[in-house]
Amino acid sequence: MTIRTRLTLQFALILAITLLLFSLVIYYFTYHSRREFFSESLFARARIVAHVYLDGTNRAGEESRASYRRYLRQFYRTLPEEEVRVFDANDRVVFKEGRDGREPVPQDLLRSVREAGREVVLENDYRQTVGLLYRDEARGDFVVVASSVDADSRQKMNDLFTVLLSGLLASFVIVGIGGFFFAGQALKPMQRIIQEVDSITASDLHRRLSQAEGLDEVSLLAQRFNSLLNRLETAFAGQRTFVRDASHELRTPLTAIIGQLEVALLQQERTPQEYRRVLQSTLDAARLLKDLTNGLLQIARASDDPSQVPRTLVRLDELLLLAHEEVHRRHPTCRIDLDFREPADSRRRVPYGVLGNEALLLAAFLNIMENACKFSSGCTEPVVATLNATRTRIQLVVRDQGVGMSEADRQQVFVPFFRAEAVRNVPGHGIGLPLTAKIMELHGGIIGIESHLNHGTAVTLDLPAAVV
Repeated sequence: MTIRTRLTLQFALILAITLLLFSLVIYYFTYHSRREFFSESLFARARIVAHVYLDGTNRAGEESRASYRRYLRQFYRTLPEEEVRVFDANDRVVFKEGRDGREPVPQDLLRSVREAGREVVLENDYRQTVGLLYRDEARGDFVVVASSVDADSRQKMNDLFTVLLSGLLASFVIVGIGGFFFAGQALKPMQRIIQEVDSITASDLHRRLSQAEGLDEVSLLAQRFNSLLNRLETAFAGQRTFVRDASHELRTPLTAIIGQLEVALLQQERTPQEYRRVLQSTLDAARLLKDLTNGLLQIARASDDPSQVPRTLVRLDELLLLAHEEVHRRHPTCRIDLDFREPADSRRRVPYGVLGNEALLLAAFLNIMENACKFSSGCTEPVVATLNATRTRIQLVVRDQGVGMSEADRQQVFVPFFRAEAVRNVPGHGIGLPLTAKIMELHGGIIGIESHLNHGTAVTLDLPAAVV
């Protein structure tokens, strides 16, 4: 079921229930009002009949009394199927007016009238019976019982029921048609958004929805979708750049390997020393290819869903020692001094502890420490790695006194395969810092770089401390 149909049905149902309740209230109060009015009419009729009876019995002869009653009937309206009886103090019928054939008046009704002074009994088919205690000083108390059918109310209530039911059905039809039309008008912006979204493909992610102006819900939805398109466009552009740069970087060592092997196989016989040189060159290119492939795999792994990356309690001081040992093995001539500052909270059960993935954090430490060694080659000043812990954060600052970089290059260092102008002659692929940035993002950490050309570089890794 479409939203348009659902809104139409819901709106029509709400209005139908409202009109139904309103109609029931009208019918109920109209019925009670007419019933009370008819009851008062019966009481008035009972008083008139009692008065006629008492005045008529004061006349001398029966013929005179009958003439008097005929005369009075000309001045009051006879009710439909009326029957009026007058009972004396002994509950005997002393006067009767109207049609015959009704059942005897129950004694309980007469008793109730004598006690309460008046009584109303509702019967089926709009018939009412009222009892009235009529007091006369000369002849005592009489009970007048009047019964009649409220034919006028029956007709009027049937007409009212027909009008209300017809109006309810007509209103439901009108509201259904009108609601369907107005729901379509209200959902037109949504339909336009759907058409625009369907027309956006991966090749034109620069397009945006046109309904983003305004403060209504549709505009807010369009704004959110445009924000999503912004992120998708950035991600697609980054992916295309990454694939292009990765293909270029992978092609370089592969070309070197193929070239060396073709030279060794297609030309004349060579000496064993020359073959060893070719094999050594090929091995170096293969190692370069392996390092590049491992870096690409680590970037892909660091980009995974954080909830899918296993985490444990890791001590960064121990991890820093492992990274220092590995970097010293790779760069034996590089001097790295370690500085472990006293934690601010000495009562912490696991000092320098963070919740993270040990392999990824080790890769981040190795990247920044190895970069410091490579970019400070030939410098007499050592690389200093300082580990500091506060109550909530743990920081690793790796500072070198190497070539540094310009401000323009510093702003581009987290772009994969970017190489600063000052270090183009240093071996590398430009994926170390982008990988480290993704690892920090995965762990809720922050990476910061301060660098000045020819004055060294300082890289800061800031991680949230584990609560232990």
